[in-house]
Amino acid sequence: MNVARLAAVDAAQAARLLSEVRDATLAGQRARVAPRPVIEQSWGRMLRSGVDPDHDFRSGLLPSDEVLRRREESPLRHVLPVLRQGLLSVADVAQHIMVVADADGRVLWREGASPVLRKADGLGFELGADWREDVVGTNGVGTPAVVRRPVQVFAAEHFVRSHASWTCTGAPITDPRDGRLIGVVDVSGPLETMHPATLAWVDSVAKLAEARLRELHRDALERLRSVAAPVLARLDERALVVDRDGWSAAVSGMPYVRRVALPKSLVPGRRWLPSLGLCAVEPLAGGWLLRAAEEPVGTAPRIVLDLARPGHSTLTVSSGAGSWSHELSPRHAELLYLLAAHQAGRGAAALAEDLFGDASRTVTVRAEMSRIRRYCGELLQHRPYRFREDAEFEVLLPDDPRDLLPYSTAPAITRRRTAGPSGGSADR
Repeated sequence: MNVARLAAVDAAQAARLLSEVRDATLAGQRARVAPRPVIEQSWGRMLRSGVDPDHDFRSGLLPSDEVLRRREESPLRHVLPVLRQGLLSVADVAQHIMVVADADGRVLWREGASPVLRKADGLGFELGADWREDVVGTNGVGTPAVVRRPVQVFAAEHFVRSHASWTCTGAPITDPRDGRLIGVVDVSGPLETMHPATLAWVDSVAKLAEARLRELHRDALERLRSVAAPVLARLDERALVVDRDGWSAAVSGMPYVRRVALPKSLVPGRRWLPSLGLCAVEPLAGGWLLRAAEEPVGTAPRIVLDLARPGHSTLTVSSGAGSWSHELSPRHAELLYLLAAHQAGRGAAALAEDLFGDASRTVTVRAEMSRIRRYCGELLQHRPYRFREDAEFEVLLPDDPRDLLPYSTAPAITRRRTAGPSGGSADR
């Protein structure tokens, strides 16, 4: 069913049809029209997680000072002008509002037509509100954050009945450097404001925001590079200057490393870092100076691949010299899970078959594995690709296998989703 086309012709008829589809599906009956796959899969996640479709649950709003703190720390603040320019002028005319939420689903900015803002208040769509999918059901903020692609949710496609008078279209905004989710931009309004072109429109503006973030990052690295040049010129040892997120600005006496995975709370001193080993860490304006130390670190690492929360995957490594965590992009989460499932190793052709159903797409696989090795360092070996044999390894999985990497369309992962319950973790 083309919901957008039907709603553009007769929104009321489309809403009635979707209400029938929703009621039949949630009752376990066969609907005369099947829900769209992205909606049906979201409804399945809601039923498994215990969200009540007839109860409008609202978690507490964040206090205003916490909203302000999150705004100041969010990279989304840098792209608000892009979002406003691309969305607000049209949203006002079309009786929509623009909502920007962070990666936790918390509403940080909300602007647009005043009458629509008042209606949004009645739905709990307020500043500081929590609109994660597993809290308020299928919606235009939480669902795009889980599936990592733009989603339009119209009328009774919302899981919670009280939201059925609303239409939402959201697109994820990711960090263009590593694919990490940083938030969602959403355009919402009453049913009659629905337009079939809204999905493409919101997605295009989200991509413009990501392009702006990429440009800002290049500028910041250039400024750090100018600071690093005289510092490195005075050193005779191997050294690297990185920004606060580990991206390289300058290097001396060693091969170039595009990015170093840094602990969440890095402090000066001697630290073990992926791909570099033991380093002397010193603060630098806008980043860090990392000087390679000679002493080897011999402690076998512990690796935890956490896939338990849909839409949020992390890799955590601990050793005698400390620990670090890295939030994974969707593609890297897929690849690391596949390697965890094949402990003896997996070649590029086999991984291509697993991911795409096409063993010839080895160039794409090798490029992504090269990016993974930039932050995994010696933890990941190749020929075939595999984790270090001496590492203690654990994979944390969702309680229900159908919630495993819900955005993934990889054939191997789709098969594992439908294989049946397998518990919440796996160890090596």
